[in-house]
Amino acid sequence: MTISLFSFVDLYRRQIDTTTHLLNKAVAFATETGISEADMLGWRLADDMHPLGFQLTVVTNFTRSWTARVAGLPVPDGIESTIDVAGFQAALAESRAFLKTLTAEQFAGRDDVPLTVKLGETMEPTLPAAQWLSVFATTNIHFHTSMVYAILRMKGVKLGKLDLFSSGI
Repeated sequence: MTISLFSFVDLYRRQIDTTTHLLNKAVAFATETGISEADMLGWRLADDMHPLGFQLTVVTNFTRSWTARVAGLPVPDGIESTIDVAGFQAALAESRAFLKTLTAEQFAGRDDVPLTVKLGETMEPTLPAAQWLSVFATTNIHFHTSMVYAILRMKGVKLGKLDLFSSGI
């Protein structure tokens, strides 16, 4: 199997599928235990960490924004972390649909294209597109998917390692 920048599109689609699966399990758990969806989206792993809604937002936004940047496409509008469960489910579906529109040709020859992106208020690094996608975006997407999993486990949602591979290996 040849790895290219386009390979990350399927990896990110899998993360969207996993996050959707985890969110569905969380909603079922909240419903069964009488917890409101708003309270569920506010769950945190630790007091000084962002809540579940923020974790879902990063996974949703990063999968489409970073693939778009690297492919040289306009970055799709992101979502806010204040939306409800139905909004997250729709946004995850939109991210999956966006990823399906991407082609290998859009990524061809773009490994070394310099991209300058503002991060927060103080940083605006320029890095090769491949580094943004393979290191920065991928690390963040996996981290925030893992945080969704960890928050849900900590709150009692019945999850196991296989839930991280809900779309297959």
